[in-house]
Amino acid sequence: MNEHISTRARVFRRSLLAMACTWAAAPAFSQTAPAAAPAASAASAPAAAATEAPESAQQVVVSGSRIKHDTFSSPAPVQIIKSEDSALAGITTVGGILQSTAVTGGQGQINNAFGGYVTDGGPGANTLGLRGLSPTRTLILLNGRRLSPSGTRGSVGAADLNVLPASIVDRIEILKDGASSIYGSDAIAGVVNIITKKDLSEFTVEGGTSQTTHGGGNQYNFSLSGGMVTDHAHFLASYSFEEQQELKLGQRSWASCGNDYTRDFDADGNPLPWGSGDFVDPVTGKPKCYPITATGSNGVTINTIGTSKTAGQAGPGTPAASGYTRWRPNSGVTTGLVGYEGVSLQSRDTFDPRMLNESLLSPSKNHNLYFQGGIDLPALGDTTEFYWEAMYNRRESAQVGYRQLSLDYAKGSPLIPDNLAFSTVLGPTSISNGNNVGVRAFIGTGNDHSSQSVNFTRAVAGLRGNFSKINWDYDVSLTHSESRGTYAFDGFRTDRLAQSLDVVADGNGGFNCVDPSNGCVAAPKLSSAVVGGHLPAAWLNYVFDPKIEGVTKYKEDVLTASTTGDIYTLPYGKLKGAFGLEYRRNFIDDVPSEDMQTGNIYNFTSSTETRGSDSAKDVFGEIEVPVLKGLPFAHELTLNGSLRRSDYRSYGPGTTHKFGGLYAPVKWLSVRGTMGTSYRAPALFEQYVGATTGFLSASVDPCNDWDQKTGNLATNCAAEGLPTGFQQTNGVTDITSGGRSAGLKAETSKNNSWGIILQPDMPTGWGDLSLAFDHYNINVNNGISQIGYSNILSLCYNDPNFRSSGSYCRLVTRDPSSHALTINDSYINVASNLVRGNDYNLRYTNNVGIGKLTVDVQATQYLMQASKLFSDDPWTDANGIIGAPKWSGELDLKYAVKNWSVYWSTEVVGKTNEYAYQQEDPATSTLKLTTPTYFLHSVSVSYEEPVSKWKATIGVRNVFDKNPPAISSGYDNRIGTAPLYSGYDLFGRRIFVSMSKSF
Repeated sequence: MNEHISTRARVFRRSLLAMACTWAAAPAFSQTAPAAAPAASAASAPAAAATEAPESAQQVVVSGSRIKHDTFSSPAPVQIIKSEDSALAGITTVGGILQSTAVTGGQGQINNAFGGYVTDGGPGANTLGLRGLSPTRTLILLNGRRLSPSGTRGSVGAADLNVLPASIVDRIEILKDGASSIYGSDAIAGVVNIITKKDLSEFTVEGGTSQTTHGGGNQYNFSLSGGMVTDHAHFLASYSFEEQQELKLGQRSWASCGNDYTRDFDADGNPLPWGSGDFVDPVTGKPKCYPITATGSNGVTINTIGTSKTAGQAGPGTPAASGYTRWRPNSGVTTGLVGYEGVSLQSRDTFDPRMLNESLLSPSKNHNLYFQGGIDLPALGDTTEFYWEAMYNRRESAQVGYRQLSLDYAKGSPLIPDNLAFSTVLGPTSISNGNNVGVRAFIGTGNDHSSQSVNFTRAVAGLRGNFSKINWDYDVSLTHSESRGTYAFDGFRTDRLAQSLDVVADGNGGFNCVDPSNGCVAAPKLSSAVVGGHLPAAWLNYVFDPKIEGVTKYKEDVLTASTTGDIYTLPYGKLKGAFGLEYRRNFIDDVPSEDMQTGNIYNFTSSTETRGSDSAKDVFGEIEVPVLKGLPFAHELTLNGSLRRSDYRSYGPGTTHKFGGLYAPVKWLSVRGTMGTSYRAPALFEQYVGATTGFLSASVDPCNDWDQKTGNLATNCAAEGLPTGFQQTNGVTDITSGGRSAGLKAETSKNNSWGIILQPDMPTGWGDLSLAFDHYNINVNNGISQIGYSNILSLCYNDPNFRSSGSYCRLVTRDPSSHALTINDSYINVASNLVRGNDYNLRYTNNVGIGKLTVDVQATQYLMQASKLFSDDPWTDANGIIGAPKWSGELDLKYAVKNWSVYWSTEVVGKTNEYAYQQEDPATSTLKLTTPTYFLHSVSVSYEEPVSKWKATIGVRNVFDKNPPAISSGYDNRIGTAPLYSGYDLFGRRIFVSMSKSF
């Protein structure tokens, strides 16, 4: 079965370089125009910001505005990452770089650790969401133009970072502010603009590897790139290959035994060590690995049968009771239920060594071809260029999981031994042929496999130029993108299981199928060998499908035309403007296999087709007004405003705006601020995703053994009329569907930020110092989201007002007779999401000794990460809980001496505490619901030979081999004992080497 996970999980990762402030504008123009100067790097930008650029300076374009500028101060904060610096940290993929920046700190990013979960974009996709918001609220650009979504399954709505090759990236610009009025509706939390290398006239070979010291998870990368520049044309081409090898659970000690990690108390009430409260496995004499007691335990019942309650002999570690419903084969038992011993929730078998073959990190391979170029044309202005880009990417990824088969033998079936004929454990199921179930066998069938193959193509063609006499530029471009992904997995076919279980005796000790069509092979008679997973090969070949395939297509076309220039000369500068229009249309078509559509894959996610299209027509404009300049207490005062009108075919029109300003009373002090709005129509998958039914383990029911729990959870479970010792016997149904037919609305938001930039003139020899502080506030109304099944269950059953309050309990139903749970985790409008916090940046450079020292410090502080489902609900603030730390940051030190550079990085993830959120008393709780402040250190040395044009870097990431922190099972998804959270390093210590040579 596949599990669902909320994309609102948060993560801290690292930042390579940050810039205190930059001026913003449309990066596509300056990036590829042959005559344009590159934008300031992180190293030079702070100094440039403190210096007024002369009127003759080359105007450049940086993300955040469509107006060109000749200064590097901005109302909106922009962070710049240079590609050559990422190698010093041992990060060689664009996904790795972007998921490790300071601005993504405190947020959960979807990466290769989520292969066993149902995520947007499908397994193997790597996406990015800024400010704790979903990836559909962060716009990804490539050279200033939209990067189309790609992936597999129906929920494709965000760009997959895998399609971007690091070898052609010059820099990455991250606008840490809403910009819907500038770039479109999905730029709510910010904009990421990947800028490719320009006018490469050399041939370069690059390669590198990262090797873990504990085995597994090794990475490899290789690229070839080259270009040509003439007086009137330029051309660049590259091929790159990136491989992430699989990392298995069994290859990391902390993931090899996911015990519950609870604690007991001594007679005086003093807490004992963590793990002391776990059930001791009688087989090993140690805390049980991978039990099924709570969310995050991640075990699965195997080697067991389920019957109606009957008396019998207790197995080792099982409390004596009047009767049992779970049994383990034991040929030594001759009384009660002969041949079986009774087992409890804790003592039943839940771990198979083959579980350690499961993928901790999914393996993947990425092949990428990229081309870009331009040629000057003698028309349409003083300078005119026809330009183009083309990209092809193929991503291959795979996952290994573990499968349990719940085989239902019908009451009265000849396949049930006589000593079990008394039992009636369940009503009719999908494979019991309309009969009550007599015995259910929980069989461990070993590892299952899934794979994805995604082909992504993108082509851009455009014209741009300028009219120098009036100082106006224009740019017209057409972008076409297509993604075609195939996904495959294996599974048991429900119809064939049912057919094989409907049998009659053949008179010779064997059995025949009542319906012999399709080459039916009779199911094996229930025995200890069958319960132990020893299944006939002929029967498995009949009921098991090794390749169930689906196909996902996504297409997008974007036509954009814009012009920017000077409107009027004012007393303190030129009134500037930018105007344009954009037309977008996109289409999604996901066709699962026929068996998947009809729910014919036993106890596995089923889904129908996802098919839909949409289009939007946008008109936008932007004005910049220089109010004051060069006056006492008014070194600069500039105001900026933008307006966008969008008209969606699906949801109609909406208007967004943004206002900003920069005030510098003196040269070394600036105050900046922005405020704006957004209007986002639901993404295609949010509107049209086919109804998907997932089957979760019965262990996720929070009311299992509710009488052994405390607080609101125990009270609420009792209120449902559940008996003491309750154990869920049904899989929990998780339903997801598109929301348009249910009245899903467009979402709106308000975004404001303000900041202070200090760049004092330092005494001679003291170096250069830049400081920046920025406060951000994003309030999304009618936010489109999935809550996540674990969040829904936790928020419902821990609610002191429970069902009387409505809220999240409106999404949970429990059958009054069978007690089966159903969760509605479809796309809905959450009344509000509120994210508020601060960014801190410090940069210092100085000549120290024989070299130059550079110090970068970035930190992100979250003050609030809250949501409410309905307008009359109170805010639920998740700030500071596990997976959502209040603080994250990084210290980077770089010392350069001639051709040598030495680099040290310390990444920090703030401590978390979930006791108050879960209404647990930390003094008496048996659960560990905190994580300490997490430090990760990396070091590298680099040497560059400019004459021979080669460069080499060697380093160690996670120098001290830091493991992720451990938490108890119960409220959060886990990997082993660690939170399933991309902010912690799963690899362990790894040594990386990279080399490049240019000719």
